[in-house]
Amino acid sequence: MVDLKQLQKEIYQNKVDKGFNVTDVNKEFCLTYGEVSEAYEAWRKKKDDLGEELADIAIYLLGLSEILGIDLEDEIQKKVYKNSKREYKVIDGVNTRTKEFDEDSER
Repeated sequence: MVDLKQLQKEIYQNKVDKGFNVTDVNKEFCLTYGEVSEAYEAWRKKKDDLGEELADIAIYLLGLSEILGIDLEDEIQKKVYKNSKREYKVIDGVNTRTKEFDEDSER
């Protein structure tokens, strides 16, 4: 299994070592958005580099998380758990959340 915490640090260090941005958060969000667009285009046009484009998105997210001091691995684990506790029902053909995760009731 990949250690996302370590990978996050390695991605950040690579950005520093190669002279890429590590201070302009707005720019990083825009670049991340651009990578999502590239992945969508690769999927839409059935290009062979879809996996690489998805990897770029993950790299940008991990780098941005390190810049912002966010432990993305921990945040993902918490969000997966929270999503697992939500309840949904199809209403008028739309999967609609009917019960929100209540952290207090879990204690």
